[in-house]
Amino acid sequence: MKKELVAEYIKKLVPYVPGKPIEELERELGIKDSIKIASNENPLGPSPKALEAIRNCLDNLNRYPDGNATTFKDKLSEKLGVTPDMIIPGNGSNEVLELLAATFMKPGDHAVVSEHAFVVYDLAVDSRGFEKTVVPAGPNFGHNLRAMAKAVKDNTRIIFIANPNNPTGTYSTKQEMDELLETVPDDVIVVVDEAYFEFVEKDDFPDAVELVKAGANVVSCRTFSKLYGLAGLRMGYGIMSPEMADYMNRVRQPFNTNMLAQAAAEASLDDTEFLNKVLDINRKGMAYIEKELERLGIDYIPSVGNFLIFKSPKDADELYQELLRKGVIVRPMKGYKLPEYLRVTVGLENENQRFIQALEELL
Repeated sequence: MKKELVAEYIKKLVPYVPGKPIEELERELGIKDSIKIASNENPLGPSPKALEAIRNCLDNLNRYPDGNATTFKDKLSEKLGVTPDMIIPGNGSNEVLELLAATFMKPGDHAVVSEHAFVVYDLAVDSRGFEKTVVPAGPNFGHNLRAMAKAVKDNTRIIFIANPNNPTGTYSTKQEMDELLETVPDDVIVVVDEAYFEFVEKDDFPDAVELVKAGANVVSCRTFSKLYGLAGLRMGYGIMSPEMADYMNRVRQPFNTNMLAQAAAEASLDDTEFLNKVLDINRKGMAYIEKELERLGIDYIPSVGNFLIFKSPKDADELYQELLRKGVIVRPMKGYKLPEYLRVTVGLENENQRFIQALEELL
């Protein structure tokens, strides 16, 4: 009898579908000058300091990168007020999320995730056949931390929390996070995905790195893909206790972050002027998009990130395709079980205006 090629839980997985690339759209439809405001990317691109650091590395690409990302970790530890042995570099924060499940969960263990949260949490758990509880969303499709705490079982090892949440742009407050940490057992790891934390301007927003430093059983996952504009280089990191980092380093692949990514990320940390410019563009762009959606009578979920989701006034799939034909790429939310919604990233001023103009013409 022929053996099954893969386990049953692998057969049930649904491949992750990324945002549509500009090149693919233009090739398919024979159009030019398209804009992509679908994948929450930084519309300004990388910092000039990052680009200079990359150029300085080009002659050394025959060498392996520093497997420990030493100088990057030294600089980041100084910025965050942690020790280097609390930092795990990752090929994007996605890899750190995967490593957490691989390191700290075993067959029979259980994880807790929220409905309408980043799909990589499900993938990290489901691809290994672990148990999982999906907790119904709270207001505006965001996290309900009280319900997530109640979903914890004796075999629960990890709770995954996106703060702010992608794709909804909602966030959990410091009070809600403190309450959850007081409720869950000490042996449950609370993983806080903070990919968009730099965009938040709320006084009651909790800083997961500070929770780690205070001794909570928390891991903060962060990235250089969003604010820093290095999505194409895949550089992320996790902040956790030295003991946890030591175990993850035993599982982490050698040379998991490349030379260019390390150099660009390290240089980006210094470019305050550039980062402030990105935040200013996002602040003004978000205000414009919100105002225009309100003018058009389109419902949306208020967001603290660099994106928002809006309810399509017509069939969302149809509107998505119509926007594509106008050279405007947004993101359908069917994969997040929000089939009536589309997600738009805040772009440059002309990109935001073009999106609204196309939307108005179609409606």
